[in-house]
Amino acid sequence: MTLTFSEYQKESRKTAVYPNAGNNFIYPTLGLAGEAGEVAEKIKKVIRDKNGVIDEETKEKIAKELGDVLWYVAQLCTELGLSMEEVARKNLEKLFSRKERGVLHGEGDER
Repeated sequence: MTLTFSEYQKESRKTAVYPNAGNNFIYPTLGLAGEAGEVAEKIKKVIRDKNGVIDEETKEKIAKELGDVLWYVAQLCTELGLSMEEVARKNLEKLFSRKERGVLHGEGDER
């Protein structure tokens, strides 16, 4: 099944049950940070406990956490009146511009 960012953003919003949803960008921001931390924690344990080898069970657990990251990204976009598709498109434009200018590596947002 193919799913666009727009469809995901719309459908996932139906499950957005949190305080003052529709006028609360703080909640999804904190959730996004927490879920990204859970992804990092799982990767850390792969390095510590599995010599850096990701087995299928761990991959599935990471995929679930990445899904949670995606959900919070969608909710934060909605709270800010942003389209996930537009955010993704602008990100690719930025990255390809950096690539063309030879500044993919380096520091700073305005490279």
